[in-house]
Amino acid sequence: MESPRALGFLMPAEWERQSATWLSWPSNPQLWPGHYSLIPAKFAEFAAAISRFQPVRINAAGALRKEAESALREAKADLSVIEIFEIPTNDVWCRDHGPLFIKNNRTGEVAITDWEFHGWGGKFTATLDNQVPEKIAQALNLKRFAFPFELEGGGIEVTGDGILLTTEAVQNNPNRATGRDNRAFESAIREGLSIDEILWIGEGLANDDTDGHIDNLARFVNPNTLVAVTEKNPASPNYAPLKKNWDRLSAMTSQSGSRLNLIELPLPEPIHLAGRDLPPSHANFLIVNDGVLVPLYGQKSDELALGILRECFPGRKVVGIDCRVLLIEGGALHCLSQQQPA
Repeated sequence: MESPRALGFLMPAEWERQSATWLSWPSNPQLWPGHYSLIPAKFAEFAAAISRFQPVRINAAGALRKEAESALREAKADLSVIEIFEIPTNDVWCRDHGPLFIKNNRTGEVAITDWEFHGWGGKFTATLDNQVPEKIAQALNLKRFAFPFELEGGGIEVTGDGILLTTEAVQNNPNRATGRDNRAFESAIREGLSIDEILWIGEGLANDDTDGHIDNLARFVNPNTLVAVTEKNPASPNYAPLKKNWDRLSAMTSQSGSRLNLIELPLPEPIHLAGRDLPPSHANFLIVNDGVLVPLYGQKSDELALGILRECFPGRKVVGIDCRVLLIEGGALHCLSQQQPA
């Protein structure tokens, strides 16, 4: 079979028009110790916020369907634009186990790329999660391109014009890269997503279960501009890695050859919940049609981040959502979701 690139497909940028956002409903109380009773309502709040901008598609199999429907009604979600699919999952992180959608701009056809997902290098059970892209392709009757490499949606940022940003901490981690043909891996990314240049930074946030996903560190807001988290406290374990990342980003250029514009995004203080120090990040925002949903953490950095992102997205409504309870599982809004292009 010809590659997606050869057929004219590419992975669009997140700020391009979308037909829906995908979510996976929570199903395992053990992953939210002592707090699971709060999670369905928080998920419904998030889905309701998305539904005010665009359709939402939710993986919720069996009895979870009724739970989701009840919680969504309580959250006053726009049920006319929400569709529930009988697709079981192990966990909620649709950014990583969901498909990476691609689009042919000549024909308008949308297709799916299906990459291996094994719970961030084998940390967690993911047998059901790994089947999600294929099941979505079947449900939507979309063409599917399968690749034999681990690649998580939260681990990449694309501009839609040939640039992809990622981290060495994830892609070169032995828990993903041992025994891998690295040339074949990079070729698969280039051919699968139509990427011309792969840009690399180093480490992720301390205590990040993913080993350092880019969507907690640096995000494109347009093809020439990045927001990147910075730490001002030299005593923080994040100070040196984030400074090194900033220095590397400062030397990067866009597809046009011009130096990228860099905008600082404040890093919240670590949050101690469920016996762990958790890594909050305002970079884990989600772009939807005409809107941006921003994770908040009850800290001074909340208003700063909202102000910065309002300046970055002047044509969109920027909405904050408290994500402290979601962080117990290690992520926030972007980690939970996956966009399907229009």
